[in-house]
Amino acid sequence: MRTAYRTCPLCEAACGLELTVTDDDQVVAARGDREHVFSHGFICPKGATFGQLSSDPDRLRRPLVRRDGRHVEVSWDEAFAAVEAGLRPIIEGYGRNALAVYLGNPNAHTMAGGLYVTPLLKATGTRNVFSASTVDQMPKHVSCGYLFGNPLTIPVPDLDRTDFLLILGANPWESNGSLATAADFPGRLKAIQARGGRFVVVDPRRTRTAEHADEHLFIRPGTDAYLLFGMVHTLFDENLTDLRDLAGLVTGVEQVRELAADFAPEKVTAACGVPAERIRDLARQLAAADRAAVYGRIGTCTVEFGTLASWLIDVLNVLTGNLDRPGGVMFPLAAHLSGKPGKRTGFTVGRWHSRVRGFPEVKGELPIATLADEIETPGDGQVRALLTVAGNPVLSTPNSGRLGRALGGLGFMVSVDPYLNETTRHADVVLPPLDAMRKGHYDFAFLGFAVRNFAAYSPPVLPPDPDGLDECDILARLLRIVTGQGDGDPAVVHEYLLDQALTRTGVAAARELIAGDGPAERLLDVAVRAGAYGDQFGARPGGLTLQNLKEHPHGIDLGPLQPRLPDALRTPSGMVELCAPPLAAETARLLGALDRDREQLVLIGRRHLRSNNSWMHNVPALVKGRDRCTLQVHPSDASRLELVDGEPARVVSRAGALSARVEVDDRVMPGVVSLPHGWGHDLPGVRLSVAAENPGVNSNILTDELVMDPLSGNSVLNGIPVQINPM
Repeated sequence: MRTAYRTCPLCEAACGLELTVTDDDQVVAARGDREHVFSHGFICPKGATFGQLSSDPDRLRRPLVRRDGRHVEVSWDEAFAAVEAGLRPIIEGYGRNALAVYLGNPNAHTMAGGLYVTPLLKATGTRNVFSASTVDQMPKHVSCGYLFGNPLTIPVPDLDRTDFLLILGANPWESNGSLATAADFPGRLKAIQARGGRFVVVDPRRTRTAEHADEHLFIRPGTDAYLLFGMVHTLFDENLTDLRDLAGLVTGVEQVRELAADFAPEKVTAACGVPAERIRDLARQLAAADRAAVYGRIGTCTVEFGTLASWLIDVLNVLTGNLDRPGGVMFPLAAHLSGKPGKRTGFTVGRWHSRVRGFPEVKGELPIATLADEIETPGDGQVRALLTVAGNPVLSTPNSGRLGRALGGLGFMVSVDPYLNETTRHADVVLPPLDAMRKGHYDFAFLGFAVRNFAAYSPPVLPPDPDGLDECDILARLLRIVTGQGDGDPAVVHEYLLDQALTRTGVAAARELIAGDGPAERLLDVAVRAGAYGDQFGARPGGLTLQNLKEHPHGIDLGPLQPRLPDALRTPSGMVELCAPPLAAETARLLGALDRDREQLVLIGRRHLRSNNSWMHNVPALVKGRDRCTLQVHPSDASRLELVDGEPARVVSRAGALSARVEVDDRVMPGVVSLPHGWGHDLPGVRLSVAAENPGVNSNILTDELVMDPLSGNSVLNGIPVQINPM
């Protein structure tokens, strides 16, 4: 037996794992790493099954090519030859926009995703780029882009020092947190209470997080912006604003005051369902707390006014002086980032538009809700080929039944994925990367959202599979093919990217200093050396290098978050721009929807600790126990609709219909029903044997691709109008 340490890559919490490995390279146990500088031994059920996930017998180890309607295993050279034969004629015959690319959330959990996906996208030259961001978090990127000038400059709650935390639409007891990397998020919430602080949860369900909160308030799905505007109104109305250290660093305060005048708590209470006095009291508590933070996630993003809600969360943080302040919301600084002031170019959208429905580009991509339009609609620029990297949009995107049918009509499709799942079953070629045990890990994405600065690198736990292919090599070979170079040695791409990285740092001559056993490690070494804590290629003795990280398997603590304004700002003014014109214009639409009829039953999703979207349903330990894919209905609605606990009901929306088992539960508020997302593993051609025994139903058959947040292009996955009848 030997012990290995690594960071868990299965969610955003970045917990440390202690793995027990046998002499024949079998991982027989996974527990929390008690010496880890960030997670201190915390582990969730997903991390505990890390070894089982990597050794899943259904996991693909060799490429697949579709022949005579069946997927058959082939060599790597055969697979890439098939990719070149399928993609090049489409690109050469119809142009680069005939190829679309879809990126799934797992890309954020791999080094290849952080280092090779962007160069691959640039190499394709296509404007048809789609990702899971527009079913997840794009509203937060847009609001922060307008506020701070960079869509990746997202403040996180300083959980370890706050006295009062307001949580909207987030359930970190189940999700482990999102856009706020916080190992043992529940423990950090308990610590707030232990030191005399409070946290309050606003959610249409009494989630596990809400059950532990000092207070829980029900709110009608999709109305968070009304509640938040009511709080902003109260701050101005009762003279409770105090910018503190932000004074002189914020523009647009008076414009926000004018916008908020129309959203008095007494005026918005009927829309959001939160009593006016409770809205005012929340604002007072926020203003009175010495150190406070407002934090919102999925529930505030996946709604019609998601960008406004995301914006108003930080408006509250600014108006109470809690932005960039210990105990408020702060900007992390990861080891691979310099932290130096950059160009103040600001944030723009709409550099191009989608062909069929005219949606503006946001952050380099188009809304996933329009991918089916681009495939199905003939004409110049029609999408005829698709590349997916680590994604399953047939389960995770709106009106996914339509998208699944559209994928069947493509001229060619290639997927980089370890499974033959609901999406990749349509692929002509499937290219499986090595499992997580056989590749190094550094969190390029999530260390930039950590609630405490730290750095950790995990070398491979197991030796490479001699017949497998590293994901960096897969993406490099695809890059060669889409650029017309032909399939060949990926080392050419690796060396080019290393040269580019060194050139950006201005120390191209320092190449001989760069260490690493593979292309990802070498690129990481460049980034860490050039980063805020790095050795600057020898100019700062004692600074971080990849070797330092390897010598600290439990991570390196870089200390609590520090104020970073104005250096972190990229706005043209060099200030926090509190009231960008697009946000002000959208406020008029919000006001116009205030008196909308909200009597219809609406559908929301829900999280579970043993699941992460459509991942991990093929691990027995994570799906055992009672059925989790149920339709939760409040007792009063169940009585009114004659629904029986445990019996099936038919759920119908504009987009589709399905049958689900009813679970009568008073944790969901009246007028709201809840169905988890990520299920529906009962489609033909899928090789997920465990998931097939517990298929559940796909909630995105019901979500509507025609409804979205217009500022971000994010799909509306919560607050879907539905009709329900007993079967």
